[in-house]
Amino acid sequence: MPGKPNSEQGATAAAPARASNASVEHVLGQATTAQQFCVALAKLFGVRPTEVALMRLEKGLLNFVHPEQLKTAGSIPVSSSSAVAAHTASTKKTELFNAFVKVKHASIFESVKLNNPESEDVERAGQNAIQKLMSAPILDGQRKVLGVVQVCRKGFDPATAGPDFSSDDLQQLELAAKVLSNLPFIK
Repeated sequence: MPGKPNSEQGATAAAPARASNASVEHVLGQATTAQQFCVALAKLFGVRPTEVALMRLEKGLLNFVHPEQLKTAGSIPVSSSSAVAAHTASTKKTELFNAFVKVKHASIFESVKLNNPESEDVERAGQNAIQKLMSAPILDGQRKVLGVVQVCRKGFDPATAGPDFSSDDLQQLELAAKVLSNLPFIK
C-alpha cells in the first residue's frame, strides 16, 4: 500500500533515536557529494551506506547516483510497471514496505554485488535480499520530479534485516528528499 506502513512483520529491534527536523536538515544539507549525503542518511536510519539508493531523473530514466556499483548497472525507465522507484517517481508519493519480498518488483539491481569497505560483512551484505524498503520522490519547488531516494534493510529474512520502518521514518525520508531537492548534485 503506497504511503502507508506495512505491519505484517513486527519490529525486531528498537529504531535509532530520531533527531529534530532542524538538525536533520542541517546535517544532510552540509553534504557536498551524493556519497556524503547517503552516508549521513544511512547513519540516520541505522543502515549500511549500500542500503541507501539515490537516483536522478534524466530524460525519462532514473539513473543511479549512489551506490557507486549501480551507476553502471543500468537505468530504470519511469514508465516501468515493475520498478518501485519508477512508481514513486510517476505517482510523486512516498512508499513504505516492511514485507518487500512479497511485493512484485524488478529485482535485477539486487543481484549486483555491493562492496562496502566499511563493513565487516562484505560477502554477506551482497547476498542479502531487500526485506524492507522506503521510497520517496525528490521534487523541486514546482513539484517536478528530480529523482528518487530509497532506504532499505537487507537480510536473509525480515528478522535478520532489522526493525520495521515506521511512519516517522517515512516522514524523515520525506524531509531528506526535500533537503536533496536543493543540493547541486541532484539537479
